[in-house]
Amino acid sequence: MTDFTIDPVITSLTLPLADWPLSRVFVYNDSRYHWGLLVPRRSGAIEMCDLSTDDQAQMMAEIVKLSGLIRTLPGVEKLNVGALGNMVPQLHVHVIGRHKGDPAWPGPVWGHSPPVPWPDPAAAPLAALVSKD
Repeated sequence: MTDFTIDPVITSLTLPLADWPLSRVFVYNDSRYHWGLLVPRRSGAIEMCDLSTDDQAQMMAEIVKLSGLIRTLPGVEKLNVGALGNMVPQLHVHVIGRHKGDPAWPGPVWGHSPPVPWPDPAAAPLAALVSKD
C-alpha cells in the first residue's frame, strides 16, 4: 500500500493518460500546446534530489521518452522541459512542445493566459500517442 496521491491542482488541470514505471503521465488541458506532465509516484517527493538514485535515472528516462513522443506531434519545433514547483510543491515535470508564434512565444507558457481546454482531453494528440506506447 502507498500513500501516494496527486496534488488537486494537478488533477484539476490535467487528464491522466498512463502509469509508466515511475511516473503517472498526464496531458495538460490546454489545446494551444502539446503539453505533458510526469508525476513520479513517490510520496513526499518535492525535488529531484528526494528521489533515489535509481528513481532519478528512471525519471530522466521518462522525461526523454515523453519528449520524444511530443517532438513528433504537428508543429512542435522546440521542447520546454521544466520542474518549477512554485505553485504545486509535489514533484512534477512539464514537457511542452512549442513553436514560433504560439500564444506565449518566446516567453514561458506559465501564467501567460488562461488555458484553452481541449474539447475532449482524451482525444488530444498526446493522449493517442501515449496510449499506443
